[in-house]
Amino acid sequence: MRWIFRILSALVATALLLVALVFVLPGEKIAGLAADQIEAQTGRRLTFLGDVRFTLWPILGVKSEAVTLSNADWAGPEPMLTAERLSIGISASDLLLGKVRVTEVSALLPHLNLSEREDGLGNWVLEGRGAAAPAGSGGQSQRQQADIPAISIEKLTLAGASVRYRPHQGAPVELSAMDLVLNWPDPSGTVNVDLNFLPLGAPMRVQAEVGTFTSFLSGNVASVGATVSADGGMLRFDGRADLTGAATGRITAKATDTSAFLAAFGQAGITLPRGLGQALSLGADATYTTDGRLALRDMALDLDGNRLEGGLDVVLSDVPQFTAQLNGTHLQVPGLAPVAAGGGSGAPSGSAAASSAGWSKEAIDAAALGLANGTAVLSFKSLNAAGYELGASKLSLTLDRARGVLKLQPAVLFDGLVQGQVVANNRNGFSTGGKLSFSGIRLEKALDQVAGYDRMNGEALGELEFLASGNTVDELMHSLSGKGWLEVNKGFFSGFDLEGLMRSGKGNGGSTVFDQLTGSYDIAQGNLRNDDLLVTLKGLRAEGAGRIGLGARDLDYLFSPTIAGVNGGNGLTIPVSITGPWADPKIRPDLKNALQPQIDEVEAEAKERLREKLSEELETEITPEQDLNEVIRDRIEQEAKDQLQRLLLGD
Repeated sequence: MRWIFRILSALVATALLLVALVFVLPGEKIAGLAADQIEAQTGRRLTFLGDVRFTLWPILGVKSEAVTLSNADWAGPEPMLTAERLSIGISASDLLLGKVRVTEVSALLPHLNLSEREDGLGNWVLEGRGAAAPAGSGGQSQRQQADIPAISIEKLTLAGASVRYRPHQGAPVELSAMDLVLNWPDPSGTVNVDLNFLPLGAPMRVQAEVGTFTSFLSGNVASVGATVSADGGMLRFDGRADLTGAATGRITAKATDTSAFLAAFGQAGITLPRGLGQALSLGADATYTTDGRLALRDMALDLDGNRLEGGLDVVLSDVPQFTAQLNGTHLQVPGLAPVAAGGGSGAPSGSAAASSAGWSKEAIDAAALGLANGTAVLSFKSLNAAGYELGASKLSLTLDRARGVLKLQPAVLFDGLVQGQVVANNRNGFSTGGKLSFSGIRLEKALDQVAGYDRMNGEALGELEFLASGNTVDELMHSLSGKGWLEVNKGFFSGFDLEGLMRSGKGNGGSTVFDQLTGSYDIAQGNLRNDDLLVTLKGLRAEGAGRIGLGARDLDYLFSPTIAGVNGGNGLTIPVSITGPWADPKIRPDLKNALQPQIDEVEAEAKERLREKLSEELETEITPEQDLNEVIRDRIEQEAKDQLQRLLLGD
C-alpha cells in the first residue's frame, strides 16, 4: 500500500529536521536563534511552547516540552508536526572535536498532519531546505548557517505517534498508537527502521532497510528491503524504490490465515474457501509506479496447495482494474461445497431428499461481480470444485461493471467438451444466460449435477441457449427461457422397463436401453417443451412430446413406443404417460389408446367381409364407399317394387 510507505518516509524526513535542536541551549533567546536557523534551512517555523533545557545526565543533550513545526503555505494553517516532548542526545567526545553526532532523538506523542498537493507534492517535502536566508536576515544568518557543523543521527524513537494523511484523491487515512525506532549508525550508509502501528484497527509491524539513506531522502532511488508483518501473515519486498513510492524488485508473501492478514489492511470479513487461499504463499517480480499500477511477473502462487504460475497487472483505484494469465496443474477446491438440487449444500443433488425440497429460495449474493474490472485467463490440467470435475481446460473470466462473462475455450466437463460462454449480470438485479455447444457429455452426470435428475444415461451432443433472472435459484429456474437440441447415441433410461411395459403393462423399475435419441426443445417460463423426441430401440421405435417443468421440477410427458408389426405390419403402439415430480414420477400405459388401432382394424375387416357377402347374395358389386345400410335398404325397396309389379301385372 503506497500510503503506508509514504507515511513512513514522511516520519523519517520530519524527524531529521529536529536534529537541529542540539544547538538549543538554555534560554529563550538561544532557542529563538535555533528556530530562526531551522526556518532558514527548511522554510518552516519551529515553535517552542514549553521550557527548553540542557541535560547532562543520563545523556548529554537537549530536552524541550511542547514543540510545533509549521506547515507548507498551501497545506493549511495547522502545524505539520506537534510533539508533547522532544529529547535529543549527543556524543560529548565528538562535540569536543567540533562534530555533532546525535546518539538518540526521541519524541513523545508526536502528531504529523500530512497532506498531498494536486501535483503529488507532499507537505513533508521541505522546499526551503538549502535555500538562501530570508530577506532582511543579512550576513548574520548566513554566518550562523555556515557555522553549523555536519550532523548525523544514530537513533530515532517515536512513542505514541499519530498521523493524519490526506491524499489529493481519496479518503483521509488516520493512524494512531505508532511506535518507531530508526537506527542510522553510518551517515552515508544504511538505515534500519522498525515501525509498529494500527493502520486499520489490527496491529502491523514494518521492518525496513534503506541503503544510501541520505540520497534516498533527497529523492533518489535507493535499495530497499521491507517486511510487513500482521496477524496471519507477512509480506516482503527486496528491490529499489524512492520517496514517491515507485518501486521495482522481488515480492514474497506468506499467510497462514489470509482472512486475518487482509483484515490488517482494512479488508475485514473476507472468508476464502479452502483451496482458494485460506493459506497462501506468493513470489513474483514486482514493479509499482506512482499512478497506482502494479505488475507482477514470473509469479508463483500457492493457494492451500494449489500451485499457479503466470503474471498479473493491476491498476489500484476505487474499483481495481486487472489483467491476469495463470496456469495450474491439478487444482482442488474442497471448500466449495457441492450444490444440491435444492440449491443448498449437503446431500448429492440426485437424492430424493434434495429433489423433494425444491429449488433454494435463499437470496443470491453476487456483490463480488462489482469488486473489480478486468480479464483473467486460467488454464489447468484438472479442477475439482463445488462437486464438478473438469479436465484439461482453458477458462476466461471478464468482469465489467458488475457483469461477468465466463468463456469456456473449451472446458472438459462431464467427460465431454463444452464450448461457449456463461454470463452473470448484477447491474440491475441478478440475471444469467449463456450459449453453449457440447459433445461427448455424460448425461447422467450433467443432468444430476445441474438439474438433480439422474434417470437418463448416455453420451450427448447438442447446443443450449438460456436466459434467466431473479434473486434466488427458485426465481431463476421459474423464469428460465431458451432453446436447444440434443442427440444421444446408445444409452438408457432408468426407472422403467419399456419392454416389460409393452409385454405386461407394468413398466416401473428396471431400465430401457436405446440405440439413438434425438430431439429439440424450447424453454419458456421455466418449462421445457419438446414435440419431436425420437428414440430407436431394438425392435421398437418411440416418439415423445410434452412438458418438463424445470421450475416446478415435474413432468407431463407422453412417450409413444411402437413394436414393429409382423411381415411389415403397422405394429402395436402403447402410449406411456409420465407425470408427477422428478423424484417420484408416475408411469402409466394408455391401453385404451393402445388397442384402438387394433379395434379399428377388426371393424374394418368385418365390414369388408360383410360387403363381400352382401355383394354375393345381392348379386351386385358394392364399393367400399357405399353405405351398407343404404345398399340393403335400396335392395329391399327394389325387391318390394318388383314383387308389387308382378302382382299387379299378373306375372
